[in-house]
Amino acid sequence: MILNGKPVDLDHLKILGLTNYGHFTSMRVDAGRVRGLSLHLDRLTADCRALFGVDLDQDEVRGYVRQVVDGCAEPTVARVTVFDPDLDLGHPASAAHPQVLVTTRTVSSTPPPPLVLTARWYERDVPPVKHLGLFATMFHRRQAQLAGFDDVLFVDREGFICEGATWNLGLVAGDDIVWPQAPVLPGVTMALIKQVRAGHERRVNVTELDRYTAAFATNATVGVRSVIAVDATRWTGTIPLVEQIGREYSAIPGEPL
Repeated sequence: MILNGKPVDLDHLKILGLTNYGHFTSMRVDAGRVRGLSLHLDRLTADCRALFGVDLDQDEVRGYVRQVVDGCAEPTVARVTVFDPDLDLGHPASAAHPQVLVTTRTVSSTPPPPLVLTARWYERDVPPVKHLGLFATMFHRRQAQLAGFDDVLFVDREGFICEGATWNLGLVAGDDIVWPQAPVLPGVTMALIKQVRAGHERRVNVTELDRYTAAFATNATVGVRSVIAVDATRWTGTIPLVEQIGREYSAIPGEPL
């Protein structure tokens, strides 16, 4: 864990717990390469402008990530968090000097099982920004798991599907992919899949899920993960298209750090 390329002074981290104002991206690093690295960096740059009104040096960020993952033989998730340790809670509009924190965690070598989901109403604050406000998403995920599900799928007040707690949802209609159209965080993995198999966006009500032949979740850590149920809607058997989407995503070359 480093802050601006140096060992972390724990006093600098207090602001993360006390105000939770900032943004981040998580990227999977395999042998010094990251699928969608430029998309992750562009996200960090755009979100830094949105939250702090300043530009972020992408080359510096790449250097910090390289510094942390250097020598890691196994796949690793590097999280880049951007925040201002000197942020004034009473005057957040004052001039900002955001800093870059890089942390890592290991990636499980065991493929995760298919997901069983429950739908809950929740709409993220400032959906286009991957911000640090994770309380509500973790609360709803916890409630879902306590009820016996793996995770939660968010819908708006009218029941239209938005996104998962930390992932996007794709639906299979015949030979096509449908991405639920809603104000959501545009995931890097979803964007990469769209480059090789575009599909299209459509408003999808949770009551319409039985019209689709399969569903899958996407995020940078696991790539493509099958969904076998959303509440009473269940999909059985192996769906070749979901497996093919996973293979196509895995074949996308990583960009060097």
